[in-house]
Order: sequence, then structure tokens, then C-alpha cells
Amino acid sequence: MEGALIARDRVGVQDFVLLDSHTSETAFLNNLRKRYQENLIYTYIGTLLVSVNPYQELDIYTMTQMQLYRGVNFFELPPHLYAIADNAYRLMCSEYNNHFILISGESGAGKTEASKKILQYYAVTCPTTEQLQVVRDRLLLSNPVLEAFGNAKTLRNDNSSRFGKYMDIQFDFKGAPVGGHILSYLIEKSRVVHQNHGERNFHIFYQLLEGGEKELLGWLGLERNPQKYAYLIQGKCAKVFSINDKNDWKIVRKAFSIIDFTERDLQHLFGIVASVLHLGNIQFEEDSNGHSIIRDGTQIKWISKLLGAHLSILQEALTHRKIEARSEEVLSPLNVDMAFYARDAVAKAIYGRTFTWLVNKINNSLANKDSTRKTVIGLLDIYGFEVLDTNSFEQFCINYCNEKLQQLLIEMTLKAEQEEYKLEGIEWEQIPYFNNKIICDLVEEKHKGIISILDEECLRPGEATDLSFLEKLEEKVGDHAHFVTRKLADQKTRKSIDWVDFRLLHYAGEVTYSAVGFLEKNNDLLYRNLKEVLCNSKNGIIRECFLLSELDNRRRPETVATQFKNSLTSLIEILMSKEPSYVRCIKPNELKEPGKFDDFLIRHQVKYLGLMEHLRVRRAGFAYRRKYEIFLQRYKSLCPATWPNWNGPAAEGVEKLIKHLGYKPEEYKLGRTKIFIRFPKTLFATEDAFELRKYILVSRLQAKYKGRLGKREFKKKRDAAIKLEACWRGVLARKAAKKRSWAVQIIRKFIKGFINRKKPLCPEDVEFVRLVQYNYLMKLRDHLPKNVLDKSWLQPPSILEEVSEMLQNMCIRNLVRKYCQGVPPERKVQLEQKVVTSAVFRGKKEGYQQSINQPFMDTRLKESDLNPRVLQLIQGEKIKYVTPVIKYDRNGFKARERLLVLTQASACVVEMAKIKQKIDYSTLKGISTSNLSDGIVVIHVPEDNKQKGDAILHCEHIFETVTKLCMLANKQNLVKVVQGSLRFRVGSGKEGTMVFTVGQEPQVFKAKNGQLTVVSTQMSS
Repeated sequence: MEGALIARDRVGVQDFVLLDSHTSETAFLNNLRKRYQENLIYTYIGTLLVSVNPYQELDIYTMTQMQLYRGVNFFELPPHLYAIADNAYRLMCSEYNNHFILISGESGAGKTEASKKILQYYAVTCPTTEQLQVVRDRLLLSNPVLEAFGNAKTLRNDNSSRFGKYMDIQFDFKGAPVGGHILSYLIEKSRVVHQNHGERNFHIFYQLLEGGEKELLGWLGLERNPQKYAYLIQGKCAKVFSINDKNDWKIVRKAFSIIDFTERDLQHLFGIVASVLHLGNIQFEEDSNGHSIIRDGTQIKWISKLLGAHLSILQEALTHRKIEARSEEVLSPLNVDMAFYARDAVAKAIYGRTFTWLVNKINNSLANKDSTRKTVIGLLDIYGFEVLDTNSFEQFCINYCNEKLQQLLIEMTLKAEQEEYKLEGIEWEQIPYFNNKIICDLVEEKHKGIISILDEECLRPGEATDLSFLEKLEEKVGDHAHFVTRKLADQKTRKSIDWVDFRLLHYAGEVTYSAVGFLEKNNDLLYRNLKEVLCNSKNGIIRECFLLSELDNRRRPETVATQFKNSLTSLIEILMSKEPSYVRCIKPNELKEPGKFDDFLIRHQVKYLGLMEHLRVRRAGFAYRRKYEIFLQRYKSLCPATWPNWNGPAAEGVEKLIKHLGYKPEEYKLGRTKIFIRFPKTLFATEDAFELRKYILVSRLQAKYKGRLGKREFKKKRDAAIKLEACWRGVLARKAAKKRSWAVQIIRKFIKGFINRKKPLCPEDVEFVRLVQYNYLMKLRDHLPKNVLDKSWLQPPSILEEVSEMLQNMCIRNLVRKYCQGVPPERKVQLEQKVVTSAVFRGKKEGYQQSINQPFMDTRLKESDLNPRVLQLIQGEKIKYVTPVIKYDRNGFKARERLLVLTQASACVVEMAKIKQKIDYSTLKGISTSNLSDGIVVIHVPEDNKQKGDAILHCEHIFETVTKLCMLANKQNLVKVVQGSLRFRVGSGKEGTMVFTVGQEPQVFKAKNGQLTVVSTQMSS
């Protein structure tokens, strides 16, 4: 706990005893707020635990948390409900005495949840066997059953306990839970017949209707709709979204099976629950004599069936009252109001006694039959101090209970303080405190107390009313300092008290009670004839609750207040015989919102829970106390004499330590086993000094430890490195030896292979041959020809010449195939023409090499450039090629500009609009040209009357024109490349000669000898 003090400014102190301003309510609330805002819902006042409802699930109830708090010193860990539970358990086991944990607070503060968490903690952490597991399950599952029958939705809480519960958990000598026992106090029976707006009846009614099986509801005569039952709709909130009645019904049904309820028990129990609902729907009407009658008998028939009562007797009992006059019994008819009163009284009586039977049934299932001595831990989940807008008889009883418990708390706290002082040999200083015995006596004193006066008024003959009760109070206790009525109050106070009210000044403040209904609720009478019906019931539970012996007892039963006082006295005696632990539950806001801290509401609860009073008692002596060993162990580093080890007695060590720290005599006392520190500021100063010292020590420790770790790590690494080096050298040596051995074998093998390489493949040379093949193929892969024109090829070894040749052919074919696949159609036509040109002129005519790179044109002149007359003369023949030429006449060889038009079927020499000569390809005899660079071409025609002789033409593009002509004529073999001269036909029967020579300038002329001479220039190679 001391370790958390360093963060006290942010999260507050874990123990209110350590507050500097312990008398300031504001300081108390500020500390509570700081912790609540950090989701720290638990805070101590000494050994008392203050719990603030978080209204959300917090991760502080896990199995890990349970194990963390198990067997740990109370103040060693932060405040927690588990610390309270574990401390009580450990003290019980070690000292073999009984304990109780008192859980109190107002509705919605989390009392029921706290008791569940404590039960769960014991279920998980206590030793167990398979047999004990049954007891443990029954202990845990008794809660859902009691909540179903004893809890209800109120304005403040959706699961408010409407009864007080004290549960004893029995443990054997090993500390294992072996049984339990439950006592219940003041079940709020009036809720069965009446609920305030916004509230509901007990959960079981809604669970049965919502979750009950269809067959069960049919057997009980119930419908699933709660709106149809008068006892369930007075609060106008039968359906609540935050409550899952259907799911809760399943849990209750499971609990019944584990707690050992038989099917017959459940049949009778559900029959009683249903009969209460049917009772609420009975309506009375007035007959002509003013007496009550039941016209609709549907509901009473169901009640008769479910309770096993005779129909006519039950009907008579609800509408008549049996009056005994001496030895005679007279039936007196009831009026409508009295009939409704009788009906509600039956409902309350049935439900109240059934609840008592239920508790007893659970106790039977929890009972341990072993007679050996047991120790117990009691859990008291009791209603907290209640101050409502209108406070009635129930609030009076509840607040009386809280007065008694507050008295017990203060007395036991003071007793514990005194005993500790006595044990430690410290002088006890009288502590002033408000002793609320004066208020308890005002309520419970014999003959003079409010309860006695109330009983007298209920029992006295004559007409007693709530006002007459109030007058009696004014008469008998009017002079009491803590009692006031309107009549007794001063002028200022009188305005806030009604004529039917009285006010008590409790330890927690003033509470005004309305006396209306006090007599009726205290009497809680059930007419004799109704009791007779119930005593003769065939329902097993009702028969156990209403014994026939009651009819023989003529004494008036004890009033509710007296019963409650007696049971409370018995409870106080039980608690006084046990060692106490306390849990005070606080509700932070009315809206059930997480994180919201309502100062006004919490201040009110702090007051009526008596927390400031308890804190004042705890702080009247010493704020902090610890055993010498624990104190010295924590703070010994603050004194050179005690650090690092103290070898003497712990008390002497602590004495040296506090002298070194400079404690003043009034700040502390030294007991036999403990040091007592009076002021929190002294402890805070010590803790702050320890925190500073801790940083210094930790720094030194870290430096030393890091140095030691570094040295250790270095040595470890050095040893590892040496070992690794030695191992690695060995590995490398073995690897090198192995490699050398392998190399020798390989070299030997390849030498043999080289020697025998010329021989056929055999085991001796196969490795060498494979290597040669592999090396050659790997090299060849990087030296393959990149295109068709690349003729390079890697020289193969002699043994691979044949393979190399095959691979070269395959490679060339592959390159050619790839090249051909990549050639476009236009380019293909060009290449086809170039191939023909190559076949005709390659190596035969000058200028061929220069023409290779020059692409051929489709035509030199467009069809639109021709005279339309020529196109008419050509008629339907498709024109393939047109080029300008110079034609040399046969007479004198004069040069004439003409056009050569090549069609699909013929070659035409055209002059303007005339076709001068038309040569069909079928009649073409040959095509001649020289081997020189001139552009002369001679087209030879046959000797007939149609042709005038061979056509002598000069073309600028000789290679293109001749190629086109021979391809269209499909007569490539008729092209002749001549040298020196050639003969041509001039006319019919006449021939001429053409001579080709080389000169300075190109020219064509007729020589003196009559021959046509063609001069061309010499082309550079």
C-alpha cells in the first residue's frame, strides 16, 4: 500500500486514515472522486472497505486477480473486495475463530454484487473435492433463487434486495467450504399487493410468465402477458429492457435442480406463485345488503385447484370473517373494502411464509451433517439507511436496523483499537464519539420505546388509529431530544412536518416518518377462517407453512416490529460472537451512469453510512501502524546503519531508522511488535524519501548489474568464439582435405578421358566427353548468330564436328523461319522482286550492287497521270506498272519520250493519247540488256505483220522495269545480259546491231557504220 502513496496527488490515498484533513468531509469526497475517476472503486478506512458502484464491467474480478490476492498480507496490495474476503478467511484458518463480513449501503450501491463476488472468491480459492463441489455449487446458486423471490425492480435499482440476508459459510479444519446456513430478515410483503409507480413486483412472477413452458402455464391457468394481472401492473413497468426475465428463468430452473428441489416441490411452489396472481385478479362487488360477493368465479377456481382448498369454503373465507364470542363462532359478512383487505392479507401471508419455507429448504440442502466443529464466515447483505420522499413502517425498521449495526460497528472498532493498544503496551487514550445507544433505546426500550408503544396501540381494545398512536408517542417520548412531531416542534421546524408525521434524529441525520399504515403493517393480521383454509390446504408447502397447531394457539401472534426486533437482537448476538469485517457500498449517481460522480448524493451516503464517524474513531489514535519487520524491510535503505542488512532485533533497527529520519516524539510510538505513526504527513515524508532513495539505489544496482552482465557476456562470447574458431578450423581442414581428394580423382579421371578421347565412348572417357560437350554447348549458347546474314559459328572440337554442323543448320533454319514470319506482306513482295532481280542481274550487270538497297516502287506514274484515251484503248486490263522511257526509232534511232505501261497481259509503249506499240506477253521472244551501267533494254517480238520490230527503250530504273516486265510475263529465263553488242530486228526481214562501249559521258547515237552505239560511264566498285 505504501508504494501507491507516491501517486497520491493523482489517484488519492488508498486508506482514508492517511488523509491529512481527516475531519474534512470535502477532503474525504475529493479523495473518493480521484479514485473513482481512475476506476479505483475500492478504498480502505483502516480495515473497513468503501466500495463505489462503477456501473460498468471492470477487469478486476478475473481468476488472475483472485490468485493475486490469495494468501497475501491485507495491506500489501491495493484495496479490493478479495482482500477483505481473503483476510477473513486466513484469520479464520489460522486462529480457528468465526468471522463475518457486513455489507451495507443503499439500494443500487452494489451490495448484492459484492456478496456474489465474495462467494465466487471462496468457490475458486478454497480447497475442494468432488463432494465439496456440490456444496459450492449450491452456495453459489442459492443466490439466483433468493433474488428471484426476494428481489425486485425499484426506482433506484433494477435488482434491489427487498429482504435482509445473513449467510453463514461453514468450513472444515482444512479450510474447505462444507455447508451453509441462511437467515432472512423482513421480506417486504407489502410489495406483493402494491408497487409504487416505476417499480415492479418480485422477479419470480415476471420470470414465470416470460420463461415458463407453455404446458406449465396452462396447468397453472396463467397467460404469458403480465398486463393481465392486477398485482403486476400497479407500477406500470411490467416490461424492463435491462432485465431479461426469460434468461433469468432458465438460471433459476437450473438452480432448483442443483439445490435439490423435487418436481413435487416445484409443482407446489409454482402453484403458490400462480395462486397469488389469481388472488390479485379476484374482484368483489356489493350485494343489496352492502356485503361483498364474488360474481366471477374463474380466478377462485384456479386458486382452489392450486392450493388444494375446498372451493366453497375458500369463497366463504374471502367474503366473511369468523368471530368468536365466548363458546360460539359467528360468521360476519365483510364489506367490499374489508374483503379486499382480506384478499391482500392472504396474498402477503402466503408469499411471506413461502419465502421463509424457501430459505429453510435451501438451508436443508446446504446443511452439513458432519458433527465435527466447523468455523464460519458470515455474509450480511442488509439494507442500508433509507431516506425516501415518504418514509413508512418499512423505512422505520430498516433505519432501526442500521442504528443497531452502526452501534455494533463503533463498539467493535473501538474494542479492536483498545485490544491492539493493550497488546502493544501503548496507553489507551479515550476517544470521543457519538454513541447512538440513545437512539436505539428510543426505538427498542421495553415499555418506553417506540416499538413497545406501537405494540400497545395494536393490542389495546377499542378503536386504535395511526393518529392515536402518534398521540401516544407525543405523550410518552415527546421529551426525548431525538424525537419531534409537528405539535412538539418549534415554529421553524413545524412547517416541514405534517400532522401525521414524526421525526427521529438518527446518527446519519433527520428522517421524517409518516405514521399512516404503521398499525396495519405492524399487525399484519390474517382472519382465522382464512388461516383455517390454508392449514387444511393440500399444497405441501402451504401445509408446512400454516400448521394446524396454530389454530389451537389462542394467543395473539407477535407483531411485525417485535419479530423484527427479536430477530435483530439475535443477529447482533451472532455478530458479536464473530470477528468483523466491513464493506460500505456507495451509489455514485441516480442515473446508473459510469464515471458520473454526484457530490450531493455521495455526501448524503457518506453521512448516513457513518463513514466520517468511523474515520474519526480510527484516526483518533494513530494513522499508520506496521510490524517492525515489515517497516524495517521497506525503509531500511534510508539509514546507513540498517542498510543493506540489519543483524539485530527488528525493534532496535526501527529505532535507529526513525532517529536517523528525525521523527519527533509526538509523531510516533513504539509498541511491542509494531511502530505506530500518528500523522499521515510523517509517513508521506518517509515514503517520498524512500522513493528518491529507491531511484539512487536502482541506478547503482543497474550500473553494477549491467557491468557484471557485460563482463559475463564478454567472457561467454570470447569462450564461444574460441570454441567456434577451433571447430570451424577443423571443419575447413576436413573440407579442404575432402576437396583435394575429390579433385585428384576428377583430374585422374579427365586425364584418362583425354588420352582415350579418340576412341568410341567408353567408361574411361565418358566423363571427359560429357564435359567437352557441356563446355562447348555452354560457350555456343553465348555465341549463336544473331541474324540470317551472320555466318559466324564457334569452332567445334573434333569429336563434335558432326553435331556442330547439325546445330548450325538448325540454327540458320530457325533464324530464317523467324525472319520470314516477321516480314510484312509489302516487304515480302519487295523481296520476291529482289530475288528475281538477283537471279537475272547478279554478277552480270554493272550497278546491280547499288540497286539492292533501293526499294522498288509499285509504279512510277499513277493511273490518273495517263490520258483517258489510253485508258479506253487498254480497256479492262488492270494496269500494274507505268514508267517514263525513251524509245529509239528504227529509222535513224531518234529518241522519243514515251510511257511504258505494263498491264496484266501486255506491255504498251504509249505516246500521248496513242498506243504506239502493244506487245502481248505470250508473244514476247526475249528481253535484252547490256552488262554495262546504261539503261537500254530491248524487247524482242516475233516476226509478223502486227509488230514493226523490236522495241528499243532507255529506262532510268532499268532493274525495276525489267524485273516487273519479266515477272508479269512470267519469263525470267528470256532475259539476256549481253556483252559488246546485240542484234535486234528493225522491220520485216531487217536486223540492226547495237554496240555497247564505255566512255567519259553516257550517250546513245548512230555510228557512221549505221550501228546504234550506247556509251556508258565506268562505275566505281
